[in-house]
Amino acid sequence: MTDEIISIAAPQLGAREKDRIAAVIDSGIIADGPEVRGFEREFADYCDADHGIATSNGTTALHAALHGLGIGPGDRVLTTPFTFIATANAVTFTGADVGFVDIDPETYNIDPDALEARLRDGEQVDAVIAVHLYGLPADMKRLTELAETYDFLLVEDAAQAHGAEVDGQRVGSFGDAACFSFYPTKNMTTSEGGMITTNHADVAERVARFVDHGRVSGYEHAEVGHNFRMTSIAAAIGRIQLERLPEFTRARQSNAAALTEYLEDAPVTTPYTPPGRTHVFHQYTVQCDGIERDALKSYLDSNHIGTGVYYPKTVHEQRPYQHLSVSAPVAEQAAERVLSLPVHPGLSADDVERVGRTVANYLEVVT
Repeated sequence: MTDEIISIAAPQLGAREKDRIAAVIDSGIIADGPEVRGFEREFADYCDADHGIATSNGTTALHAALHGLGIGPGDRVLTTPFTFIATANAVTFTGADVGFVDIDPETYNIDPDALEARLRDGEQVDAVIAVHLYGLPADMKRLTELAETYDFLLVEDAAQAHGAEVDGQRVGSFGDAACFSFYPTKNMTTSEGGMITTNHADVAERVARFVDHGRVSGYEHAEVGHNFRMTSIAAAIGRIQLERLPEFTRARQSNAAALTEYLEDAPVTTPYTPPGRTHVFHQYTVQCDGIERDALKSYLDSNHIGTGVYYPKTVHEQRPYQHLSVSAPVAEQAAERVLSLPVHPGLSADDVERVGRTVANYLEVVT
């Protein structure tokens, strides 16, 4: 057994990012400025969206997007309970009510059939946030059809899905707005940061104003806003990371394919990718079959292999949302069984083999 630790995540930052940061520092424009505008344009183009608005992180991106879409008190927003709590918190920040729809057991994303049943029953739904969990796009074709039929706003939480596609169309270009995170563990990073993409000029204008103190120009302010701006230093990192994103994605997909081969006979269910969808593997998440998830995690820890549980508790089971009446048995079961394995671009072929074989040999070792 080697003592070398294989981490669950490893930001890929190098000389190009350092050089770009140095250039920004030398320019003296280290807060919001031309570097941020450049990153916004480039990221929007990457997503094939008309507008991009950079923010300080993924949570502020969600909050600002909902504000820009006019979501507020009296509105009701549905989303998945199997996500990071920020998705629900962003709704709460606007004063709107949040509700939860159970997930598809194969994709872990919001279940369109469950959502449609609620809509047919006449539940008030002003917006739906579809989370592309683990890097796999939600069923945007069905969700877009439902949004058109039942007249609700559709928002993508693409915090984990930079570059993912549905029938060749990149996430970030569906619905009314999309939100990305550039946290260090994400598929690309700015250290901290977020981005909103939209094809609606009026939404982009409201969002850009909201993230800059409600500013119209100079010291004229049209509304109460926040300082949710991205810095030029963060944008400088992001512009290089965006150029490298295709390379990162290919590595993640290659590592995932290798893991799936190693785990063919392992006591776990490997990730499923529906036809027409491109998975970018922010996480490679398995579901434990007939074995204790936490026991497998402890075994991998003892073998110096990092893992993650995303997420051990559904959002509606968290204290801020326990007062809500929610039926989400599929999400609750997933929270008890999922385990994410290292898949990031920093892994060597030997690392991937070690992870795969260690999981595959688990039953032989413990029985």
